[in-house]
Amino acid sequence: MDGHDSPQTPKGSLRKFLEQLSGAGKAIGVLTSGGDAQGMNAAVRAVVRMGIYVGAKVYFIYEGYQGMVDGGSNIVEADWESVSSILQVGGTIIGSARCQDFRTREGRLKAACNLVQLGITSLCVIGGDGSLTGAHIFQTEWSGLLEELARDGKISTEQAQKHGHLNVVGMVGSIDNDFCGTDMTIGTDSALHRIIEVVDAIMTTAQSHQRTFVLEVMGRHCGYLALVSALACGADWVFLPESPPEEGWQENMCIKLSENRARKKRLNIIIVAEGAIDTQNKPITSEQIKELVVTQLGYDTRVTILGHVQRGGTPSAFDRILASRMGVEAVVALLQATPETPACVVSLSGNQAVRLPLMECVQMTQEVQKAMDERRFKDAVRLRGRSFENNLNTYKRLAIKLPDSEIPKSNCNVGVVNVGAPAAGMNAAVRAAVRVGISEGHKMFAVYDGFEGFAKGQIKEIGWGDVGGWTGQGGSILGTKRTLPGKYLEDIAAQMRTHGISALLIIGGFETCDRIKQSASGTKRRVFIIETMGGFCGYLANMGGLAAGADAAYIFEEPFDIRDLQSNVEHLTEKMKTSIQRGLVLRNESCSENYTTDFIYQLYSEEGKGVFDCRKNVLGHMQQGGAPSPFDRNFGTKISARAMQWISSKLRESVGKGKKFLSEDSVCVLGISKRTLLFQPVAELKKETDFEHRIPKEQWWLKLRPLMKILAKYKVSFEVSDASQLEPVQPRGPEEPAAI
Repeated sequence: MDGHDSPQTPKGSLRKFLEQLSGAGKAIGVLTSGGDAQGMNAAVRAVVRMGIYVGAKVYFIYEGYQGMVDGGSNIVEADWESVSSILQVGGTIIGSARCQDFRTREGRLKAACNLVQLGITSLCVIGGDGSLTGAHIFQTEWSGLLEELARDGKISTEQAQKHGHLNVVGMVGSIDNDFCGTDMTIGTDSALHRIIEVVDAIMTTAQSHQRTFVLEVMGRHCGYLALVSALACGADWVFLPESPPEEGWQENMCIKLSENRARKKRLNIIIVAEGAIDTQNKPITSEQIKELVVTQLGYDTRVTILGHVQRGGTPSAFDRILASRMGVEAVVALLQATPETPACVVSLSGNQAVRLPLMECVQMTQEVQKAMDERRFKDAVRLRGRSFENNLNTYKRLAIKLPDSEIPKSNCNVGVVNVGAPAAGMNAAVRAAVRVGISEGHKMFAVYDGFEGFAKGQIKEIGWGDVGGWTGQGGSILGTKRTLPGKYLEDIAAQMRTHGISALLIIGGFETCDRIKQSASGTKRRVFIIETMGGFCGYLANMGGLAAGADAAYIFEEPFDIRDLQSNVEHLTEKMKTSIQRGLVLRNESCSENYTTDFIYQLYSEEGKGVFDCRKNVLGHMQQGGAPSPFDRNFGTKISARAMQWISSKLRESVGKGKKFLSEDSVCVLGISKRTLLFQPVAELKKETDFEHRIPKEQWWLKLRPLMKILAKYKVSFEVSDASQLEPVQPRGPEEPAAI
């Protein structure tokens, strides 16, 4: 859903912004290279629209570097409408190809000649480390290539001088998430969706027949997909290239599988990265694993190789938003670049956009492979980054239970309770809390039906096996109510005394839900008006709007009046005159008392008469339903495991301090703040919270509001990333990174 010109004109501060970021006279080339990844189209769309928005010319370079070498009809100027309705399309509309010619100087000479003829001196490359390395080589050779072309009379001396330097910005499009320095690469989240859909489907058939499934996922040199999908589905065993199993793994794995069967678990899932190896660097194949299980245990075992299914399908909301943010950031980086600026990669750190030196990232990525080749596997895991390391440690803690005799007892009882509205991912969080708690030596207690159930004593001890298979379940298995604890405080205190509960993990809060699925491609000349949940918090409407390419998203945090509604209607009327004849408008359920969904629907219907018709849809509780996304499963798992470790450290600190041990930070909320996981005392949070509307006083995602408007062709000011300077790759500070 894509916009057209707005009647609004730039104001003073905005004019200044546009002058600072003027692309007048600049020509940007955009190409996708290497393996395709879902979300590449969203990145291409953002580059084209942001480039045109600031006055630059933007050129599609079809078929990757091959198109650049061949020139001619492979390099075509793009316009606003040429990237309409591609957000939700997988793959890449401009094609991608492996190119041998570009590896030769001869090929790069042809490519440089083709770019200079069109005045293209800014290049945005979307691809993996090979593609980005090629771009770096091209940039370093550029002036030499131009001198040679001028000497041979292929370009004029003036052209060589005028276009004397090339600026390069990379975006990593790779489903393997195998690029160092970036939390998530474009396509990884969508690939995880495909894997988890298959695992969820397989689980039902495997349980019916008591089967073992060996699932092979992509990742020739990187085990990220295998590791995170193993975390997300609670797999029994996982094989990764970076962390091969120890000698004797065959026996250990069979013992683990038979123990799980003995606990009445009807299925076993083993996940294998296609590049899995043993400690001697010999391949471990899915067929080998199947043979082992069949001969040693006699289990009915099947192999499923996912292959290119993982690259296919519609990009997830996460990938669309990531790629849109990166695309805009890439154009800003190109406009701010000077002849001295080295090639950079735009990347995500926590929820912040950052720029990193391209070659440092590439070298670090190559270092991982070198460490694996030299069998320095601990180094390989460390070089992959803190997030990968944490994922691996969390998986090990949750998958393998030590014998009771080896776990030192803490003599502490810890309760887990769900409160507020059910949110996808809650069950994954409970599973992680219970298993980490048990491995820390605590007795874990489940509290059923929120604070109300707590007061009534609906509490029972919960064991390791009781939470098996919980990660993929939607809703809340423990049950949850929206009742506040106020009137039950004395009863809850009595129950805590009765059960000797020394610490409590509460999962829930102001209704939180990271699930929104928008699809609003429809017939011509139609505007969809969609109402989303979220109470007074406009996150779902705003981010859903960005992911679906909406024309407007009305939210409580940004007050609007009838003039804004009128200007949006005019905007859509103009848009219908172009070839983009669809519109999408999102409205947060509590954004305005008077401008209801019905009112907006009636206003649009009346004002759009003869130009477009309207449809409305209230999404309601379907947003809370369904199976949790891979992101929710992993975020729930990791954040909950981290919370239990924190509780354990607080309990250890309190030993010997009598019955009451209370300090400022003994009641904390754990969440992401910018780039790190942060424990924030509730006392501090009080100052930052709007309790009447149950939202923070400052919302980080409001910075992304202008993004949606720019990509829908409204004139607005845009705050560029916090740091327009290059950052070092992976500073290993004391704080914990917020990556998934």
